[in-house]
This record gives sequence, C-alpha cells and structure tokens, in this order.
Amino acid sequence: MRTYDDALLADVRARLATVPAGVADLGDVVRDAVRHRGVVLGSHALERLVHDVRDATLGAGPLQVLLDEPGVTDVLVNGPRDVWVDRGSGLEHVPLDLGTDDDVRALAVHLAAAGGQRLDDASPVVDARLPDGARLHAVVAPVCPRGALISLRVLRPGGLPYTELVAAGMLPPGTGDLLPALVAARANVLVSGSTGTGKTTLLAALLALAPPDERLLVVEEARELVPTHPHVLHLLARRANVEGRGEVTLADLVRATLRMRPDRIVLGECRGAEVRELLTALNTGHDGGWATLHANSAADVPARLMALGALAGLDPAAVAAQAAAALDVVVHLRRTDGRRHVAEVGTVGLDDGRLVVEPALTWDGSGAPVRGPAWDALVAQLRDRA
Repeated sequence: MRTYDDALLADVRARLATVPAGVADLGDVVRDAVRHRGVVLGSHALERLVHDVRDATLGAGPLQVLLDEPGVTDVLVNGPRDVWVDRGSGLEHVPLDLGTDDDVRALAVHLAAAGGQRLDDASPVVDARLPDGARLHAVVAPVCPRGALISLRVLRPGGLPYTELVAAGMLPPGTGDLLPALVAARANVLVSGSTGTGKTTLLAALLALAPPDERLLVVEEARELVPTHPHVLHLLARRANVEGRGEVTLADLVRATLRMRPDRIVLGECRGAEVRELLTALNTGHDGGWATLHANSAADVPARLMALGALAGLDPAAVAAQAAAALDVVVHLRRTDGRRHVAEVGTVGLDDGRLVVEPALTWDGSGAPVRGPAWDALVAQLRDRA
C-alpha cells in the first residue's frame, strides 16, 4: 500500500526540480513537503514515507523492492496484477497490485524518463538503463493491447567469481580448468546461448581472470559486463536523438577500439552488422577477444553468423572464411530446470568451405561430460598456445 498520494509526489518532484541534481537531500525535501501540508508523522512513518517516495522518484517505484531482493534477475510486468520475478530458478508470480492500466503506463513512462528516454504514443518502445544499472525494456499501447509491458533485467555489479560458478555446477564436473585455459591461451571465443542462460555472467567471470596488466575494451549497447579487473574500459552505443542525429553504433565502437591499444576486444552482444567489424578486428592480430551471441545450439552458431553477416553485406563464403580464421572456440550455455550450465564447447573451422562448429565437449547438465571429435584438437590448440 502506498504511503503517499499523487499530490505529495508531484510536490516533491517540483521541489527537486528547483535545485541542482545531487544538491538536495531527498529526505529533507519530503519532510518540507509534508510540513507544508500541515501533516504530522511519527519518525517511523516518516522514514517509510521517505523510502517510498525515493523509490517513486529515483527508483522503480513499487517494483524497486523486487529489484532490491537478493537473487532476482528479472522483473516482468504484464498488467496491474500480473507481475513476475525470476529468482534464478524460473518465473514466479508475485501478488503485487500496481493499480490500473493507466498506472502501469505511467510507471513505464517514469522508468523510461529515469533512463533518459522518451516513451509515448509517438515512441511506444524503449530500451534504457536505469540509474541503478537495471536494464529496462518497455512497450506501451497501442503497440501492446493496453497499459504497458515492462521488463527489467537486474545488473549485479562485479558479477560472481568464476570459482562460485564452478561450485554452482555451471561447468561439467572435472572441467573447471577448461575455460580459464581459453583465457590464458588468448583464444578468440564466442559465448552462445538463449536469453537468460548466463552468457554475460560467465563472460564477466572469465574476463576477471585475464592478467591484470592487460587492457580490456568492452563494447556494449548498455553496460552489463562489469568484470572485476583493474583495467577495463567501457564503450556504450548511443541511439540517434529525436532529430535523427548523434547515433554511435556498435560497429563504430568496435572500429574505435582498434585505435585504443587493446589487449582484448570484447563485444557484449553481437547482434547485427557489427559482426563484420568484430571478425575484421580478430583477424588483424587482436587475439584474446570474446563476444556473446544468441543461438539455439553451438551447431547453429554458423547460421547465426551468416544471417548477421548478410546484414553487413557479406556473402556466406566471406563470412565463413573470416569466421574460421578469426574464431577458435564456441562455448554454448543452456538452462535446464532453472539451472544455467555450459552445455557444449566446440571448435570453429571449415568443412569443404562450409563454416562448422565441431563438438569438443558436450554435457546435458545431469551426468559426466562427453568428449567429442574435436576434443584432441582443442587440447592440442591450448597446448600450442601455452
């Protein structure tokens, strides 16, 4: 239940707008607004009011309590009383009442504004990053039937150490040293998988294992990769403004990294024409690169690369030749019964001119790993690079 009404919230926002950002203390502003209305509150009630108003003005409003909950990775709003969370083991319905469809739309508009984006009938779809790092995707009517649809992905600063991922069963038993060996060997690796399989979590943990004297250039649409490493530089893409100007694409940023003395070039997610720049960079002596890619399986990675290459104007033969020369390994992740794990590790190569990913290690998450036909080649490659 809300401890404030819309009039009080509007008064607080108006007062905050009159002072420079970061100067006013929100608690003092709320107390002044309450005092101006002639209302007397006890210390506990006032503290709760300040907390709720802070969530409404600076956070995600009634959803903030879910975002702050340890273990929550996603918060999804389908309607006023249709709220879901993922605590790491699948979606769970939450008995949270957000009011009406109009209230949900207003919440979506507020979240978009907090992320510096516009959300209205003229611009009904938005991707943004909230001040606390959460990633927002929102859609409002008429694109959706009514109100708004809100998707929030929680970013955990620093991520989890690789040892914790191994302990949690993300790697096949007895193979926990394999992925760090890829980092040490400066292999060029794609981490593939569907949404929510832990690609970003695993990549951040592995990048933290890179030697501390290496310079990591991380290119993303929104900042999600936060490896615990002393020398990480982040380059973030920017959308065009309302006048259609000022856009900076992922492809622009990958090209920019080449002039910034990178030891490792990392692309948070390869999803478009920037695949051309990525393959070019990894084919010009910049080894040790990593990227994530959405794919259903490791065997489907070549088809995904072909599709992305077509967006960049590359024909299949050019993509195959470039990818086979640039990439060494694909690490594919899957989610089984709510648990994220590495399902396959494969090597990248050509078979009669066709790009293929040959299985080196497969695992269904429930038993011992199975060595594939490329296992010996992978071990030899790591040994040669050691």
